[in-house]
Amino acid sequence: MEKMNIGFIGTGVMGSPMAGHLLAARYPVWVYNRTESKSSVLIEAGAVRGLSPAAIAAACDIVITMVGFPSDVEQTYFGEEGLIANSKQGTILIDMTTSSPALALQIYETAKASNISALDAPVSGGDIGARNAALSIMVGGDDEVYQRALPIFHVLGKNIERQGGPGAGQHTKMCNQIAIASNLLGVCEAILYAEKAGLDPTHVLRSIESGAAGSWSLSNLGPRIIAGNYAPGFFVKHFIKDMNIALESARSMNLLTPGLELVLSMFKQLAEMGEAESGTHALYKWLKIKSDTHL
Repeated sequence: MEKMNIGFIGTGVMGSPMAGHLLAARYPVWVYNRTESKSSVLIEAGAVRGLSPAAIAAACDIVITMVGFPSDVEQTYFGEEGLIANSKQGTILIDMTTSSPALALQIYETAKASNISALDAPVSGGDIGARNAALSIMVGGDDEVYQRALPIFHVLGKNIERQGGPGAGQHTKMCNQIAIASNLLGVCEAILYAEKAGLDPTHVLRSIESGAAGSWSLSNLGPRIIAGNYAPGFFVKHFIKDMNIALESARSMNLLTPGLELVLSMFKQLAEMGEAESGTHALYKWLKIKSDTHL
C-alpha cells in the first residue's frame, strides 16, 4: 500500500526532528517554514519544499503543523491561503502546536464543514523527546480520525493517548504545563540551594532524581543548569505563551491556579532580562540574581 503524502509546517527545534522521523519511516514528506533555511537539512534528506501552506495542503493527505503561537495557527489554518480552504476532502489536519483549546474547537468545526478532519495533538518531551521519537502526544478529536492517524503518531512518540473530543488534547497539554511550571521552579530552587550550601549539585542530583523528587525536569534540565547550558529545548517565550493560555482557560472555569500565576510572573521578568530566546531552565538565572540581591 502506497504511503500517504505528509505535509509538515513548522520545522524549528521540535518540528525538524519530527519531520525527519517521518522521512526515515519512508513517508513522502513536504515541508514549509517561513524561514526557508530551517528546512534545508530536511530538503537534503529527501523532503519536498512546499512554497506555502496552501501548496502543502493541495499536495498532501495529512498535514501536521508545529508553529509558535495561536496567532500563527490561525494564520496557517484560516483565510484564502490557509490549510482549510486549500485541503482536499478527506485530508487530516493535525495541529501539534501548544495552542488554545477554543481555537482547536474552531479549527475542528470549520474543517468539518468542508469534509476535512482535524485533530489537536500537542506534545510533551521537549527537543530531547522530539529527537528520540519519544514524545508524549495528547490528542483531541474524533476516534475514527485518531485511529487513522495513529501510525503517524507512533513514528513520533511513545506515549500516545486520545483524551476526548476536539480541544481535549490542548486541555491536557494545559494540565502538563501547569504541572511543569511549579516543578521547574522547584528544580531551580533545589540546585541553587545545593550550591549555596557548598554541595556539589551534580552529586545532589544523583541522589534525589531517583527518589520522590524525581521528575523529567530534574533529570533533563538539571544537568543543563549545572553546566550553564541554557540553549533552548523549549523557549522561555513559548512557555510564557503556554502559561497565559492555561491561566486564561483556568479563569474561564473559575479555577484558582496560584502556583501557575507565580511562575508566570517570574518568567515575564526573565524575558524582560533578555532571556526570551533561552531555554525554560534559564529561570535559574532569575532566581540566582534575585537571591544574590536579596537583603
